[in-house]
Amino acid sequence: MLTRYNIRRGILFSLVIAVLAAIPPLIRQNIPRSLINLVVLFGRLLICWFIHHFFLMRDFRQGSPRPSGTRITASIATATVVIFGISMIPAGDFTLGLGLFKLKTYEAALVNLFRSAVIASASYFVVYYLLVDAQLQQSRLENEYLKQDQLKAQLFSLQQQISPHFLFNSLSTLRTIAPDPMTKTYVMQLANVYRYLLAVHESPRITLQAELAFTESYLYILHERYENALQVSIGIEPALLQYCMPPLTLQILIENALKHNIISPEQPLCLRLYTHDGDLLTVENSYQPKPPIGESNGTGLQNIDNRYRLLAGRKIDVSRDGEIFKVTLPLLTP
Repeated sequence: MLTRYNIRRGILFSLVIAVLAAIPPLIRQNIPRSLINLVVLFGRLLICWFIHHFFLMRDFRQGSPRPSGTRITASIATATVVIFGISMIPAGDFTLGLGLFKLKTYEAALVNLFRSAVIASASYFVVYYLLVDAQLQQSRLENEYLKQDQLKAQLFSLQQQISPHFLFNSLSTLRTIAPDPMTKTYVMQLANVYRYLLAVHESPRITLQAELAFTESYLYILHERYENALQVSIGIEPALLQYCMPPLTLQILIENALKHNIISPEQPLCLRLYTHDGDLLTVENSYQPKPPIGESNGTGLQNIDNRYRLLAGRKIDVSRDGEIFKVTLPLLTP
């Protein structure tokens, strides 16, 4: 509640305006009227603050800083009606909200309604400006977080103990001088992996098609190491190949599966990558955990989740269904 409605700012804003409005009666040495004006205007502004936040927060949570005309009208009209209605409640010799004697004329009621509308409108634009400013600051902060997470993804995937450019050039040379076709193919796939790593190290997103091409080269290298102990199935709808995702996401998930599960000819690890439900991609593996060596810090999954939250305001879903461990990713529109 405190964060959602910025109640500290609301109290400060309402108090400052109320104090300023109470100064003229105070100058005229009308202290009771001055105090009444201060308390009543403070209450009115604070009520408007909550009402306008209620109407505006839905649009801002959905990423739209431009509410419709209907929503603007509804917000101002609701605030006007509420504070006008409260001001008509008698309190002693005064009408709550005005600091005037009890209303006895139609004209006085119109004055009260006009003042309520002015207060509601002015406070609306203050609340709107503050929300826009807060959203801009949040966007800048998220961009900085995204840059930091992108750097962490590079370090996590590359483990740059040697220069990748040097290694890539060396692999290209090795492919040329390799004596047999199998060695040439292996070196070519390894070179494809490093070519991709070099190409995407500054990209926040990549197409699913490019990520899959890289993943196939990466899986080829793993198959050479694990042979039949690693079984992979890929089922991707062609229509989704131009959708996007953070680069190296699939590699991190595959690496996690290999790191945390038993993989052997007697107990092969089954990996499955498939799309479903329109724009979702699931990476699942058979759940056969290794005996715990140390506590896992979940860096890989947390890194992926952070990047999705910053790129699209969405999150990944991690679950275990019986003997299957699943990570479901939302694909991003091109």
